[in-house]
Amino acid sequence: MVFRMKLRRRTFTAGVLSSLVAGCKDPPASIPAEGTTTGDPPLPPPDLPFRTDLPPPDMGEPPGRVDPPEPEVRVDVGEPVPPEPDPRPVGIENVLFLSIDDLNDYVGFMGGHPQALTPNLDQFAASSVAFMNAHCAAPSCNPSRTSVMTGLRPSTTGIYRNENPWFPLLGDTPTIPSVFRDAGFRTLGAGKLFHGNAMQPLSWHDYFPAFCNARPNEPEPTIQPANGIEGSGRMDWGPLEEDAVMGDARVTEWIQEQFAKHDGMPTFFGCGLFRPHLPWYAPLSYFDLFDQDEIGGPPFLAHDYDDIPAAASEVFRYFGDHERITGADAWREAIHGYLATIAFADAMFGRVIDALDASPLAESTAVVVWSDHGWHLGEKLHWRKFTLWEEATRVPLMVRLPGARSHQCFEPVSLLDIFPTLVELFELPGLDHLEGTSLMPLIEDPRARRSHGAITTWDAGNHSVRTRDLRYTRYYDGTRELYDHTTDPHEWTNVVDDPRYAESVALLDTQLPEGAPAAPTSDDYLPGELGCEVPEMDD
Repeated sequence: MVFRMKLRRRTFTAGVLSSLVAGCKDPPASIPAEGTTTGDPPLPPPDLPFRTDLPPPDMGEPPGRVDPPEPEVRVDVGEPVPPEPDPRPVGIENVLFLSIDDLNDYVGFMGGHPQALTPNLDQFAASSVAFMNAHCAAPSCNPSRTSVMTGLRPSTTGIYRNENPWFPLLGDTPTIPSVFRDAGFRTLGAGKLFHGNAMQPLSWHDYFPAFCNARPNEPEPTIQPANGIEGSGRMDWGPLEEDAVMGDARVTEWIQEQFAKHDGMPTFFGCGLFRPHLPWYAPLSYFDLFDQDEIGGPPFLAHDYDDIPAAASEVFRYFGDHERITGADAWREAIHGYLATIAFADAMFGRVIDALDASPLAESTAVVVWSDHGWHLGEKLHWRKFTLWEEATRVPLMVRLPGARSHQCFEPVSLLDIFPTLVELFELPGLDHLEGTSLMPLIEDPRARRSHGAITTWDAGNHSVRTRDLRYTRYYDGTRELYDHTTDPHEWTNVVDDPRYAESVALLDTQLPEGAPAAPTSDDYLPGELGCEVPEMDD
């Protein structure tokens, strides 16, 4: 199918923010005191007691199971909100669409790790609508990004894993950049937006570093694995010397150049940062921000898997990371690598936002910031993504509109909601097939509520739905999990068989997709049909 759309954009009739947030271009000179960051202070983190001793999971007796509360089970809990909605913003003619790869909630304002240093993201969150309960449609790069870009669920497309290239099967499907190009926008992209190099080249007027090449070359340590752990593969970390040649630095420089060259034509700017994706290599200055001996680790339950279905262990990808890392007494070192690359990504993000806010584009540009999925660092004895638990599904998602009031939204939302939000904001017609729900009601009115949860899918037939209070998961064989986040934020106690939750389980089960196409096989692809090249089977 081919969509041709006439541009219908807004005119300048409203004021803009009186002051725009300037991102920090370089890392802080030193670690702030615990619980603070540079710039505006982050929002208070949840009561999450991080461990500093980091014993391996078989040391000592686990804490007792958390008993569910006796009072009635609540699916939704209200939050104090301002009384009046904002008027619809006008005068928006451009989009900055910025993704950060593999970034979980280890961000200051999200409270995932108390030692995370993300001053730029924190300051941006204070000037935007920050969705505090946002989740991916799939906990893996390719299916998540395919769902974001097409607005379709993995259970609709059959794209479940990184090794299922999307372009041969969905190449004619409208995507976010193709819709904007057809609507008369200039579309400029850089870095990792789609997975791999299957970037739908005809959707872009220009792409850096090149069409069919989403990642600039960058340095790596001379000796690998840099962490010294045999068998680490891409689960590696260590410092580099300079950031001038880092791929993300080159991506951000190119985007800044496009801001400077902007000639007034409505433009879709796509910017994809690769870090903190594995391997965790970053300039030494970002590692030096942290005292490794002081880094804490996540709380965990030694026998966490006692009450989860066998299907969970079967479908979640397992690389042996936990045993390898804890066996090398390197848990703290690994978290150090992740925090360092997050700090680097935050600095790159700050450069882009700083350049945008210093330009005339700030008054006419909507900004959408998102990560494709979360990441485990030993929570639930798991590393990487590839699960249907909170650490793998929860993501940063922020939307900033010129002239709009900032606030936090605690409603469950999905990355699938980005596409319909842009469609509504720019009044783009003919896209009724999108499976997400526009975020505009939540952006405009802090009092708005949703009646449905955010759904995440991993492989065919495995789905999880997150509400304000609950996470309900159903696997392909019908086995289930239920966690009550009001009493169990770590998802340690599966209460799916507790009769007090029976009504909630029945309701949430109706929200999950029924049936699912099988994942494509090699027989579904013809030679030369991949758009650019097969996405790498990354970890």
